[in-house]
Amino acid sequence: MPELVVTALLAPSRLSLKLLRAFMWSLVYSAALVAGAIYGCIALTHVLCRPRRGCCGRPRRAAPACLKDPTLGKHDFLSLRSSGLRLHYVSAGHGKGPLMLFLHGFPENWFSWRHQLREFESHFHVVAVDLRGYGPSDAPRDVDCYTIDLLMADIQDVILGLGYSKCILVSHDWGALLAWNFSIYFPSLVERMVVVSAPPMSVYQDYSIRHIGQFFRSNYMFLFQLPWLPEKLLSMSDFQILKTTLTHYKTGIPHLTPSELEAFLYNFSQPGGLTGPINYYRNLFRNFPLEPQELATPTLLLWGEKDPYMEVGLVGAISRRFVPGRLEAHILPDAGHWIPQSHPQEMHQYMWAFLQDLLD
Repeated sequence: MPELVVTALLAPSRLSLKLLRAFMWSLVYSAALVAGAIYGCIALTHVLCRPRRGCCGRPRRAAPACLKDPTLGKHDFLSLRSSGLRLHYVSAGHGKGPLMLFLHGFPENWFSWRHQLREFESHFHVVAVDLRGYGPSDAPRDVDCYTIDLLMADIQDVILGLGYSKCILVSHDWGALLAWNFSIYFPSLVERMVVVSAPPMSVYQDYSIRHIGQFFRSNYMFLFQLPWLPEKLLSMSDFQILKTTLTHYKTGIPHLTPSELEAFLYNFSQPGGLTGPINYYRNLFRNFPLEPQELATPTLLLWGEKDPYMEVGLVGAISRRFVPGRLEAHILPDAGHWIPQSHPQEMHQYMWAFLQDLLD
């Protein structure tokens, strides 16, 4: 009898949650269709302006030389205990100090950490991974292979597989979304965090509901909920949307050379190269609505005041979730979204100061 009573009492709340999720998904897919139409017009415009490139992306036959630069570190693969997948990584400074693990965002790969690999290899074992679906790492095609739980298991397997019991976790963009979650569910494996340009998902959810402008800044997330169309649009006119994202004179990465641009485009240009990365986004709303979570891992947060994708107000929203004294946040006035590549010297100064006590 008590079980029946409990079930009866919980039934209204369960129904409300189902209705809320149904309403949320109707909004998400409505926004996805609108975003698809907008990005379709953008992609078609690129094709019309550059007809020689055609409607499809050109597969690159050889990786650019900068991806093989031996001064950045040694290339290797790690087989993950939980999934059996193999992840590619680049490492340097083995045996010189604690593990510093780098998690990249989209549309990037391990190469986005080239400045930090050189800077910190003298005092840390620096490791930049290609997350599952990226670069030479294994890339299962099924969207269910890119859930947050599986991606966090990958990070755990990397840390333990490299022979460490904890790490300094440095992350940007999508890598930061994973790092926030990982620090909550695997706190013993994270000694310090450096997070750049991305909030925890629960903070993003609550902030966006109150600040509709953030939804417009993140419009691409809705496009990526659709099947096959995002891959097609991003590849049109030889990946012009990705090129614009990375090289735009106001919102892109300053002084990105043609070879460095090719370092990001090379793997995306291979057959199926965009599907794995976009599958991250296709799982983004799977667990919404999310409950607020307290943040306690000592964290350095760096944010660009001119970030076109994330509002500065998110920094305050993040700080309100932290245990007092555990967050050090800095807003870089002239920076956009790509701080590890656009403002490496400033990032390095903040990181050295934040990590100094670990080196004493």
